[in-house]
Amino acid sequence: MKLSRDLSSAELEKALHNAFGDQFVRQLGSQRRLTTQTGGEHHLTIPNHDPLRLGTLRAVLAEVMAHHRLTLEQVLHRLDLG
Repeated sequence: MKLSRDLSSAELEKALHNAFGDQFVRQLGSQRRLTTQTGGEHHLTIPNHDPLRLGTLRAVLAEVMAHHRLTLEQVLHRLDLG
């Protein structure tokens, strides 16, 4: 599956909230901190950029994949991004 090249951090944050219950906790500069209790407590930091760079998006998705023990395709399907 291909990743969207024009995804903003706000769109990703909304998708993470809908799919995994991630909630905004705080912001320091351009870094937004999200936390989820699904599958155990997990913290995720995403830059507040529009659009997110592809490498940054891949790194964030890799953290989500590792925490939830899912493949990239499964995460993209749940996020409805791909």
